[in-house]
Amino acid sequence: MTLALLAALRRRGRQVHPVKAGPDYIDPVFHARATGHGSINLDSWAMPPGLLDALMSEASATADIVVVEGVMGLFDGIAGSPGRSGTTADLAARFGLPVILVIDVTSQAQSAAALLRGFAAHDPAVQIAGVILNRVASERHARLVSRAVEGLRIPILGMLPRDKTVTLPERHLGLVQADEHDELEAKFEALAGLAEAHLDLDAILALARRPLLQGEHVSGRLPPPGMRVAMAQDAAFTFLYPHLVQGWREQGATLVPFSPLADEGPDADCDACWLPGGYPELHAGQLAAATGFKTKLAEFAQTRPVHGECGGYMVLGQGLVDGDGTRHAMTGLLSHTTSFADRGLHLGYREAQLLEPCVLGDAGERVRGHEFHYARVIEDGDDSPLAELADGEGNALGPTGARRSQVTGTFFHAIAGA
Repeated sequence: MTLALLAALRRRGRQVHPVKAGPDYIDPVFHARATGHGSINLDSWAMPPGLLDALMSEASATADIVVVEGVMGLFDGIAGSPGRSGTTADLAARFGLPVILVIDVTSQAQSAAALLRGFAAHDPAVQIAGVILNRVASERHARLVSRAVEGLRIPILGMLPRDKTVTLPERHLGLVQADEHDELEAKFEALAGLAEAHLDLDAILALARRPLLQGEHVSGRLPPPGMRVAMAQDAAFTFLYPHLVQGWREQGATLVPFSPLADEGPDADCDACWLPGGYPELHAGQLAAATGFKTKLAEFAQTRPVHGECGGYMVLGQGLVDGDGTRHAMTGLLSHTTSFADRGLHLGYREAQLLEPCVLGDAGERVRGHEFHYARVIEDGDDSPLAELADGEGNALGPTGARRSQVTGTFFHAIAGA
């Protein structure tokens, strides 16, 4: 639904700045492809209020309209202080943004009105300005639902029929990534056509208003890992938050991409190297055979910091066991081994207190972010831990990550300083 709206607004010539609520690497790339404009993440738990304001201000200053895609249900988050629960509702309330609720009406009719009534009354600070009914089965189905909703005086802004032709394939961390689709532009054209046929785009545009910005002091921007940063970037290393890149560049850093899958190593002129998350388990054999990458990275790490997040952390270890149970030799710059064969979901907000100075900050500093992975450590190794970890509600999870000399890594994805 979000991509349909974004593509339709772009077709109308609007400069659209998309935003994703919550921690998500994959959706913002689809947003960018649909609009031709970069997308950012806003997260009320991980980001201090001043950073939220700064990022929203930058987004709204360069666009005709900002469209925020929610995360999970409107009020779904964690138990936390008011306004810091990580919900889409937090963002709507903070910035005074109208909410268009999308209801999947599959296997329901009049009950959709009861659902909508509950959402509209749940939090007075959140305005449900309209509703879109999705996956409508027939004209009769549409009449049953719309008549029940009419009494709520919440406008129906569209009704989309069931259409299996616009689905997107998924895998273990979410949607198959945007850059892996051969016919994505055609998909956007189809989605834009659906939106124009079934959504009241004029009414949707009329709801837009300027975000309320409270002008709080900006804090929480993470320091760049260096002023010239070698950044692994290919099909195995794709997960990097746009707001981090934006913040690093604003602080004067330059990012220099290289491809481990192409057997490239970090540029020798760089003063730090970052291996982001992604899908190394899908390319483990190719990475194991990339001797040039391994050699150049090891030489780089002798004098300069190297950091790996999630997938990058897996590649920094001794070995990686893929989904078929085959073990592949990784860079060996850290001493742990990870496995994707005996997998289990690790998901949630995290706050890390750094134990030693590293590219994420000084010893004792706290960094907020999240974990989302299926791999696990099967051999701990003997490196020093990088941080003490807690979940989003403050429950201690113990030490995390690893550090050996100037090489650091963790499954934890950093978003902002606490």
